Amino acid sequence: MSKLHLVFGGRVTDPQTLDFQDPSKLDVVGVFPDYASAEKAWRAAAQRTVDDAEMRYVVVHLHRLLEPDLEKPAA
Repeated sequence: MSKLHLVFGGRVTDPQTLDFQDPSKLDVVGVFPDYASAEKAWRAAAQRTVDDAEMRYVVVHLHRLLEPDLEKPAA
């Protein structure tokens, strides 16, 4: 399975949280096949809004959501 990553962002209610003000207005940057390309896209998006403290961009590890058991260490 590919290790897919989603990059998105938007305006937050508090710059120290990920509580997005209006989820319908999220900026979806895209889905990427590896962390390196997702991080590059995240950095570019975050840099565009660096002067706006209420804008946050994140990288979500979709592969961890799709198959969470693969991330658990063997017992």
